[in-house]
Amino acid sequence: MMRVVWWRHGRTPWNLQGRFQGQSDIPLDEVGHQQAARAASYLQHLRPVLIVSSDLQRAVQTAQPLSDLTGLPVLIDQRLRETHAGQWQGLTHHEIREQFGDALDQWSSGTDVRPGGGETRREVAQRVRTAVEDQLHGLNGLAEATVVVVTHGGAARAGMCSMLDLPETAWASLGVLANCSWSVMTRSSTQLVAPSWRLVEYNAGSLPEPVLGDDR
Repeated sequence: MMRVVWWRHGRTPWNLQGRFQGQSDIPLDEVGHQQAARAASYLQHLRPVLIVSSDLQRAVQTAQPLSDLTGLPVLIDQRLRETHAGQWQGLTHHEIREQFGDALDQWSSGTDVRPGGGETRREVAQRVRTAVEDQLHGLNGLAEATVVVVTHGGAARAGMCSMLDLPETAWASLGVLANCSWSVMTRSSTQLVAPSWRLVEYNAGSLPEPVLGDDR
């Protein structure tokens, strides 16, 4: 079973203030560091073979405790950055509502607009998906492995939805990811049909439990 763990970074001061971070390079706060250490103590038991992170420091700082526990280096990939949100970056939700109300409504509803003149969700999904697939291809056909992707809320949702081949109209149905939560996708190489990804955990804070289903 191939497994991809999408891990959102821990809390930052801007998260606490309700500011749209986008690609602003904001570090973790004290709580964020504690969240990362706690999450790493769980994720190490999934025995990852690879840790790849956005180059923004809040993601790298989140990845570091897992690196320390597993001995794996943190590979950096700029393509895993959060959505570039142009003029919205650094503003609170209230400030965005006051200045860009109509655009915020469109963006919140799932319409593929450019927040603050930045990137569309489709553009984010494409670069994030490509980054993850490049790392998987680099495993040289390994049939069973766990890859931890340390990224951001919007980037993770867009990347997951794209790799799950969900229609874009359904992307907004996945809820907002909490700080330092993770989501797990698996793909079996033994399926009779072409391998496809399955979402088995979403917005989790504990290890995934084996489940016996009717469809296997």
